[in-house]
Amino acid sequence: MTVLHNPVIRGFAPDPSIVRVGDWYYVATSSFEWFPTIPVHRSRDLAHWEYAGHVRGAVPGGCLAGVPDSGGVWAPSLSWDGERFWVVYAIVRSVGTPYFDADTYVSTATEVDGPWSAPRRVASHGFDPALFHHEGRLWLLNLQNDHRPGGRRFAGIVLTELDRKTLNPVGGTHLLLQHERLVEGPKLVFRDHWYHLALAEGGTGFEHGVRVARSRALTGPYELDDRPLLTSRDDPSLPLQKAGHGELLQLSDDSWVLSHLTARPLGRAAGPRCTLGRETAIQRVVWDAQGWPRLAHGGHHPAVEVDVPTRPHPLVAAPAEGLGWPWSSLRGAPDPSWADADTRPGWIRLRGRHGPESRWAHSLLAQRITEHRAQAQVTVEARPETFTQAAGLVLWYNTEAHLSLDLTWAEAEGEEQSGQQWRGGGRTVLRLVERDEAGTRVVADADIEAGNAVTLGVTVNGGEARFWYVRNGQRIAIGGPLDFSKLSDDHGSKLRFTGSMAGIHAVDLVDAAFSADFAGFRLICG
Repeated sequence: MTVLHNPVIRGFAPDPSIVRVGDWYYVATSSFEWFPTIPVHRSRDLAHWEYAGHVRGAVPGGCLAGVPDSGGVWAPSLSWDGERFWVVYAIVRSVGTPYFDADTYVSTATEVDGPWSAPRRVASHGFDPALFHHEGRLWLLNLQNDHRPGGRRFAGIVLTELDRKTLNPVGGTHLLLQHERLVEGPKLVFRDHWYHLALAEGGTGFEHGVRVARSRALTGPYELDDRPLLTSRDDPSLPLQKAGHGELLQLSDDSWVLSHLTARPLGRAAGPRCTLGRETAIQRVVWDAQGWPRLAHGGHHPAVEVDVPTRPHPLVAAPAEGLGWPWSSLRGAPDPSWADADTRPGWIRLRGRHGPESRWAHSLLAQRITEHRAQAQVTVEARPETFTQAAGLVLWYNTEAHLSLDLTWAEAEGEEQSGQQWRGGGRTVLRLVERDEAGTRVVADADIEAGNAVTLGVTVNGGEARFWYVRNGQRIAIGGPLDFSKLSDDHGSKLRFTGSMAGIHAVDLVDAAFSADFAGFRLICG
């Protein structure tokens, strides 16, 4: 037996879809507006996981420019038909509207790290689709979205057969289930002559859960279990919250597990906040005398420690290489035109583009924060000559929630903002900036010698972030403690689905020619 410790994939790894192929287990997770699209992790024992690649080319044209925060690639579903991996997912281009404007795509590969076939669009009833391979046939599950005024936004779970070669619909669409509580994310397994439909229930926040329905016939009707398989909604003291969006998987010894998303909240006066986003967890499952799945440890609450029938097989994470994983970028993959790791060996050169509120061309590279205690630092070398140029270290959630410590230009001390930088004068400063839904504010400035490299850093302790820089070998604090918990799914009034990141960025609003060099980036979590 192996003891796994949940979450098994930590920090911004939501909507896990799990599959077993030979001796390996694979999990695909949502990427939203971030690249690489659809990260895939793998494990031999369900406890130790490593990055195994991603679905390269998942976005037609390779660009999500203009997609809103928390839009993009939602809830991929990974499957295996005995010869190929299949992935189905939605690209959502409207968030917080009735329409979602979602396109559903399918791609396949013989190896999980690719190459993946060009994505093909299929029937797009809603988001969070899944594929069901059964008796040589292929079926597409989806949520039916009803955008009409007065309509049911989540109007039931539907099933459509697809031709395996063309992916065109075969026959009509079948309504499997409607429920007064929000249900989505359907996943099907066939066991003991029953079709079991695992459903995400109650939304993706603290009311989240997993509910199972079943039928003797694939196309229904389906009866709902009278209780949830998994939820933490009834106990806010549990260390794992938001437990939901599950998928059942049979192991090689015929035992079963459930993969699901969860979150580890911080307690705050304004309410719990999940700065690490939603993460991947696994529970053991048994089947009761009536044929319903139940958590092996009893009840419906997620367990932190879980015994699984595997042999321990620890993995050693590979070091970061170039601009690949664990680096991520916004709305497009890193491109040599703005992210260059070759010209100056040991350094990353970023060419400044749009500002941090842009949904189009922000030059940012970031890595996931995976624990509530973390520290990031980097050395930056740049010569900003105008207030429209900046480069530095950033804690990032989205365009309306971030903290940054940047090298930039400012007027002489005591002089009002006049925008006359072309007349000469001024100074180079480190500027600490906070952005939330209420707007942007300058927290602090510190004069810095122009042209010299400077090391910037930030320490995160729970819901607090403190920035600093190094002068003469000594750390100098800049500004006071900032509210890091605002960089979470749970702050503000808008739907937010990702997680906090630490990274580097550069801005040049006028010429897109200013560049900054970065070296020695380190993110230590835990």
